Amino acid sequence: FIHQIKQFLSEYQVLHYSEHLSYTHDGGYLYDLLPIPMTEEAVCYVAERVSRVQDVLGQKIVLENVSTYAMPNAEMSEADFVSEVIKRADCELLLDVNNVYVNSINHQTNAHTFIQAMPADRIRYLHIAGHEKIDEQLLIDTHGTAVVDSVWDLLKFSYQCIGIKPTLLERDFNIPDLDEINTELEKIKFLQQQALLISSANILLTDTSLEKSMSQSNIGVIV
Repeated sequence: FIHQIKQFLSEYQVLHYSEHLSYTHDGGYLYDLLPIPMTEEAVCYVAERVSRVQDVLGQKIVLENVSTYAMPNAEMSEADFVSEVIKRADCELLLDVNNVYVNSINHQTNAHTFIQAMPADRIRYLHIAGHEKIDEQLLIDTHGTAVVDSVWDLLKFSYQCIGIKPTLLERDFNIPDLDEINTELEKIKFLQQQALLISSANILLTDTSLEKSMSQSNIGVIV
């Protein structure tokens, strides 16, 4: 199977290949993405398997954080688990912002802290999507509704923390009119442009402050 993937990636010049960081089979492939126990043993197991696959493919895998509704036998936080797997496998991360938000509600964790804990230099691109609200403490990742304000806010925060990354809008069913889809795509572009302006302003402010400091202290910089 892996060799078939390698051939496919080569034939169509696919730059990035991603997989979910989850259980996908138990003697047979499963429809749902089930949570891996967040343990040190699991980190080692997953990292070793990812490394083997990367050796065959000749390129890094991009792993995606998944939405979960239980955390069986967890010994560490999701942020620590994801970060450790990425680090030890020397792979990359597909940061699903909606999944971060869904898990923050389902497990009563801090979505902003999760984003800040991710290795920014390993994040290849982002996902954003809608979800279904079952009750105040249970969200289901469906990709079947519009993106909610809280997820838009978290996407904005993500750009501020990790920089502007390519961002995919997911919609699997209940497909609306193209105008509605385009409205969400324009929202992504707007937040990216906003983050770029803020970043540029901060750089300008830093350069201005440095120039003022240098003029006052007569310190020169050689590049």
